[in-house]
Amino acid sequence: MKVVSIGGGTGLSSLLRGLKKLVPDYINDLSAIVTVADNGGSSGRLREEMGIPAPGDVRNCIVALAEDEDILTKVFQYRFQEGEGLKGHSFGNLFLTVLAKITGNFLEAVETTSDILKIKGKIIPSTAQQVDLVAKFTDGKIIRGETQITEYGKKLIAKIEKIWMEPENVKAPEDAIEAILDADIITLGPGSLYTSVIPNLLVNDIKDALIKSKARKIYISNVMTQYGETDDYAVSDHIKAIEDTVGKHFIDSVIVNTQLPPDDVLKRYMKEHAEPVVVDAANISRMGVKVYSGNLLDEGSYARHNPDKLNQVVLQIINEIKNSKIAVNG
Repeated sequence: MKVVSIGGGTGLSSLLRGLKKLVPDYINDLSAIVTVADNGGSSGRLREEMGIPAPGDVRNCIVALAEDEDILTKVFQYRFQEGEGLKGHSFGNLFLTVLAKITGNFLEAVETTSDILKIKGKIIPSTAQQVDLVAKFTDGKIIRGETQITEYGKKLIAKIEKIWMEPENVKAPEDAIEAILDADIITLGPGSLYTSVIPNLLVNDIKDALIKSKARKIYISNVMTQYGETDDYAVSDHIKAIEDTVGKHFIDSVIVNTQLPPDDVLKRYMKEHAEPVVVDAANISRMGVKVYSGNLLDEGSYARHNPDKLNQVVLQIINEIKNSKIAVNG
């Protein structure tokens, strides 16, 4: 099976950490298409100062797909705690930046770094150009920048009404388009809906390829809502926001978590105005989307997906596709 995963943030890297275990027995071609719209922290500083796409989410996904989580992997995730100019920077971000400057090509820098860490798949930025996210909120306010959008949302003054990318007509790498068109399965998420998943779909080339692709398209729904972005959103609202961005119904299936986090974790999230995403099965069914559900929760102090539990659902879908092909071919 050829699998393409689209997204960003901790959600995508967590998914990839699980999917690499299915390579090569069940997945012979794994690609991740990653947003580069981040403008906060180390990524944001390098983006502004060095004129490159944000490297942070790309770096996390490279590390997630690394064959062995050895000392070199830890070096790439090392974050400087001191030093004028260095404090707050990740070594991996600096490494990608240096390579991009030496080669003059961000895509080549990503490919070289991937080779060094011997990753089990391919990481493809959704665009090699510098981009900004821009959002219009329901109070009429227009906010530029991923970090600024998130921070404005946290004020609970208004909700996101519309989101777009500037410049609007950026190009996607050819590898990204080819991967989408050749895929058997395409996953979107998990991750922040408006700042990790949707930014990839604002690249017109990617949006068009998704519509043309004959792959099984699967949305992996978030465990919790994100205040200022998806307050009161049920699973169907997440799907609708994605399909409204693309301009066409294209999602075939959705993977949802049905397990509540432990009380202490849930209370902490609810203090931050986040709550479990409601699985509104009837609405999802009316959209023509098949639901795969189960306890997908990871242990620990965060309400996040367990990579191995997600793996099992993806494996179930892989087997379903294989069996349907066998039935068709007799």
